[in-house]
Amino acid sequence: IFTELAKGPEGLDALTGRLGLHPRGARDFLDTLVALGFLDREDGQYSNTPSSDLFLDKHKPSYIGGMLEMANQRLYPQWGRLTTALRTGERQSGAPGTEDVFAALYADPARLKSFLRAMIGVSRGANLAIASKFPWDKYKTAADCGTAQGDLIVQIALKNPHLSGIGFDLPEVAPIFEEYVEQNGLSSRLRFQPGSFFHESLPKVDVILMGHILHDWNQIGRASCR
Repeated sequence: IFTELAKGPEGLDALTGRLGLHPRGARDFLDTLVALGFLDREDGQYSNTPSSDLFLDKHKPSYIGGMLEMANQRLYPQWGRLTTALRTGERQSGAPGTEDVFAALYADPARLKSFLRAMIGVSRGANLAIASKFPWDKYKTAADCGTAQGDLIVQIALKNPHLSGIGFDLPEVAPIFEEYVEQNGLSSRLRFQPGSFFHESLPKVDVILMGHILHDWNQIGRASCR
C-alpha cells in the first residue's frame, strides 16, 4: 500500500483493484490506517503521511518494513500457539523438533535474505546514529560481527570515508552482504569475513561492533560471543 501510494494519491476503487483487495473490507482497512495515522484521506483520495512515505516505501533506502515482513512470517504465528507453548513447555519458533533455528533459517536463501533485510529495519536508526556520533576520526578499521546484510558497517563507511571495515558472519551471508555493499559503492573498503564467533577469532580491527546478538543465547553463549 505505502509503496503504491508513494507514486501519488489514489482513490478507494483504484487502490482496491491495484492491490487485489476485496471490496468488503477494503474501505474499513484503509480508513483504519487513516485513523492510526499511517495514511491521510482528503476528498476520497488516500495518500501516505510523511512518516509512512519515508519509512514504509520499499523503494527508499530508509525503508524499515523488512522487520514487519519478518514478524508477519516468523513471529506473529507463534502467538497463535501460545496455549500449546504454555501446556507443553516446547519452543514454538521454527519447525517442530528443530534444534537449531538459525541453521534452518540460513539453509533457505530466500528466507535468509528476508531475515537479514529485517535486521536493517530494526537497526537503521541506531546505525545512522553510531555512524555519525561515535568518534570515528580516531580509528581506521572496524568490524561488525553478526553483520547480517551489513547496514551498520555500510552506514559507518558512508559517513567516514577514511575507514575500512569487515562484515563478519556465517558463510551463507556472504553474497547478500557483498551485494548490499556493492549497491552502496563500498566494495573497495568493505569486505566479508566468514566465521562464527563461537568458534573463530574475531577480526583484528580497531573497533568491534555487535548488535541484536546477545539476547539469542544463554549465559554460556553470551560469554562465548564476548
